[in-house]
Amino acid sequence: MALLKEHNGYECWLRLAPVEDHIKRKEYQSWCSSLVTAADRSVVMETAARELSEGITSILGTTVARSAEAQQSSAIYLGVLGHMADIDAILDLQISATLQDEGYVIQTVDLPNRKAILLAGKSDKGALYAVFHFLRLLQSGESLNDLYIVENPKNGLRMINQWDNMNGSIERGYAGKTIFYHNNQVVTDMKRIRDYARLLASIGINAISINNVNVHEVESRLITEALLPDVARIADVFRAYGIQIFLSINYASPIQIGGLSTADPLDPGVKQWWSDKAADIYKQIPDFGGFLVKADSEFRPGPFTYGRDHVDGANVLAEALEPHGGLVIWRCFVYNCLQDWRDRSTDRAKAAHDHFKPLDGKFLDNVILQVKNGPMDFQVREPVSPLLGVLPNTNQVLELQITQEYTGQQKHVCFLVPQWKEVLDFDTHAKGSGSTIAEIASGSLFGRKLGGIAAVSNIGDDMNWTGHILAQANLYGFGRLTWNPALTSEQIVKEWIVLTFGSDPAVVETISRIMLDSWGIYENYTAPLGVGWMVNPSHHYGPNVDGYEYSKWGTYHFADNQGIGVNRTVQSGTGYTAQYHRPQSDLYESVESCPDELLLFFHLVPYTHKLKSGKTVIQHIYDTHFLGVEQASHLVQAWSSLQDKVDTNRYEQVLTRLTGQAEHAKEWRDIINTYFLRKSGIPDEHNRTIY
Repeated sequence: MALLKEHNGYECWLRLAPVEDHIKRKEYQSWCSSLVTAADRSVVMETAARELSEGITSILGTTVARSAEAQQSSAIYLGVLGHMADIDAILDLQISATLQDEGYVIQTVDLPNRKAILLAGKSDKGALYAVFHFLRLLQSGESLNDLYIVENPKNGLRMINQWDNMNGSIERGYAGKTIFYHNNQVVTDMKRIRDYARLLASIGINAISINNVNVHEVESRLITEALLPDVARIADVFRAYGIQIFLSINYASPIQIGGLSTADPLDPGVKQWWSDKAADIYKQIPDFGGFLVKADSEFRPGPFTYGRDHVDGANVLAEALEPHGGLVIWRCFVYNCLQDWRDRSTDRAKAAHDHFKPLDGKFLDNVILQVKNGPMDFQVREPVSPLLGVLPNTNQVLELQITQEYTGQQKHVCFLVPQWKEVLDFDTHAKGSGSTIAEIASGSLFGRKLGGIAAVSNIGDDMNWTGHILAQANLYGFGRLTWNPALTSEQIVKEWIVLTFGSDPAVVETISRIMLDSWGIYENYTAPLGVGWMVNPSHHYGPNVDGYEYSKWGTYHFADNQGIGVNRTVQSGTGYTAQYHRPQSDLYESVESCPDELLLFFHLVPYTHKLKSGKTVIQHIYDTHFLGVEQASHLVQAWSSLQDKVDTNRYEQVLTRLTGQAEHAKEWRDIINTYFLRKSGIPDEHNRTIY
């Protein structure tokens, strides 16, 4: 406990705490006294060897003898298949054949003169991931006597999107300022960036875009000769941890920084400009990942200015990057920015599908469309984007949001892995039953070579990275789920708790319950039944039922004195339900079969409409908001029970956040319930106080 008292949250799940069990520590020490690695190591393999040696020292309190040959009766062999004769001689050929490029094997083997644990990757990245997995085993108290673990990542691209600006701010950032930039310059001290790269590599992340998708004037110059050397310094740091960097680019760059009169993607001069620019970038950063692009959305420039479409816009960049092996990741967050609230036929939810489905198969092979998990914008509850199921001939990446823009902004605890699991497990029926989002995102369903999952980061320069210590679980969970979508929410949260707080059963059980209940609790006291929004405009924190009701953004709930909800049916509404494959389209079309949790997203219903629970819509609104406040209060009580089991610093940090959440939940309850009491005129059946 004495060690924990000084813990400030900076190490996150890489705390690498000493093993307290004397017997277990002796067992581990017998395996971990000798490390055999190749003498000639890549930069990533050097990182792997260092992380393993330092991790063992931290966990076991002993040093590791590193050599190119085994010196003792037991040893850990760390290397890459085909590059280390000892591993090739030991490892079963059948196992070797199952490994993909970034896969690895961890295996206990008996040799004629010694025992050995193999940490072998198909590539140096695979070996690094094996090291972090092995350190998780030590921290979790697992036996090393009979290991046989073969891991391959489900998704080829496992990416973090930083929405960081060079002036130091982070768009939708809730944990301080950016760690990458200061006063419109790349930071000189790379230590914090290196620590971040280490955290990301430990959960299997292999790509990162380092600036905001809304690219402002200064950030547009990251691809110029003046700033590329600084970008290359960042790339050097991430390269050592097996992570490629990407840049978000301004589509109008040929004009803004190139001096051209146009950014028309079909203009020969524009094509040549992008080709030359790509060549300049790869001279500085040979393993540069490529461009992330937000175009023709929220007033960002794009090909529409010139009468071109998304294919034209993306392909000109793809042609420039293709000789260097680079990718274009083209975001599909597009919609009519000038929607009129009086017009109920126009539907923002339909926009991405309407824009991109007709373009399927027309993008070049190094273009990937990045599609948000829902058709709107990272709400606490919304259906899965139908676009994900209708692009069989186009590479796709699923986009999630780790930063809690609409889910409490890291002031409230909201563990998002259960939400993401629902998205990944959703069956689109695009190729019959079993056509899940997980299979589509990975590329496997449609036989696409490129695929994966990206997410908007939740870190800043706060000492504990995420503002709310419990929000670290969302970053950890994203990485683990992206590597293996089959992991359960329970498995992921338990892993994170043990690594972050230790294995005390009371700590594991209590924090598990807090985390696993948190998404439902947040949903209970915020926007009901999938209708979404109801937040204050611009900053998106706190309740404001009509905040966006008359805006141009298409984020409406249409509540009046008769009912609430958006009619998105084919029969009498916007027709959005037709964008899904059957039977999902039929499920959502019918008010009787539509899941209650999404009812108001798909249907306009009277307040007296009865849900499958037997309650009316209005009574459900009242009940869930009172329940949510009660549940938020219970979170404080649950955490308080850990006062003597969690170090004082982290205990107080989390207690402060949970206490604030419980109070803010009351504000949500009172504003939402009062609004609907006044709108409907229907009183609460239980005569509770509604103002």
